[in-house]
Amino acid sequence: MSGPQARLLAPNLPKGGQRLHLNHGPIDLIIEAFGAPAEIAAAYDQAVARFQTILTELVAELPDLRKAATASPRAFASSITRRMEAAVCPLSTDFITPMAAVAGSVADETMAAMIAGRRLEKAYVNDGGDIALFLSRGAAINAAIAGTGHGLSDRVTIRHADPVRGMATSGWRGRSFSLGIADAVTVLARTAAEADAAATIIANAVDLPGHSAIARAPASSMAPDTDLGDRLVTVEVGKLTLTEIAAALERGHAVAAALRKRGLIESAALFLAGDSRVCGSVELAKGEPGRKLAHA
Repeated sequence: MSGPQARLLAPNLPKGGQRLHLNHGPIDLIIEAFGAPAEIAAAYDQAVARFQTILTELVAELPDLRKAATASPRAFASSITRRMEAAVCPLSTDFITPMAAVAGSVADETMAAMIAGRRLEKAYVNDGGDIALFLSRGAAINAAIAGTGHGLSDRVTIRHADPVRGMATSGWRGRSFSLGIADAVTVLARTAAEADAAATIIANAVDLPGHSAIARAPASSMAPDTDLGDRLVTVEVGKLTLTEIAAALERGHAVAAALRKRGLIESAALFLAGDSRVCGSVELAKGEPGRKLAHA
């Protein structure tokens, strides 16, 4: 495996700005900052500098990162692994390991390094769909949301005043294994790490246990080093009735609502087989002015 790679991408037309691409092994980041050119250049240099050791820090503590979290945080050595642990401990009544927050934590850690001492208008760090955001006063950013084509706008607007600086998506069709059957669950939260962990838990809850149309296999049979061990993960979802789809979504919605009540997330959008549920309220970037995604 080669070492950390960094390169500037072609200008992101029509805006004309350049994005930064960072890659090391399984970590693949797309970063974009907005502001004065000198500030952007310095911010990118800071992101590159921090990125040099992120993967090695994760690998150094990997055995413990694959162990189930509890309500009491463990003493991890790296700031990034501490972010992961902090994100999953509040969710540890269900099985969850810090690996459920790894992508979001990488995004948060890179963002923190990038904005330190800088004056930017706004910025994002996108780690495969798990995204950390920075917004200065008066700034806003439009972000794509998974599960489009279900009667919902495909973008949401996040403003400086919103208590959202992270978003993440989970589901059985994604990069990681899922215990549930959600096509996608997108969560908005205070940090990308918190959104990442919560999306995992909510997506796991969108389920129809024991249903004959759902094929599952031990996670270890597909990835021997997985943190999920022999737990059954979803590999195929067959045809479901409208009633069954609604029941599975309601299970996930109940978990999302409980997390929102605890202040752990701001919003969640759940998608399954052409149907959807939304918990919380998010302003849409498209569609009717001022319209909200809102289902309590």
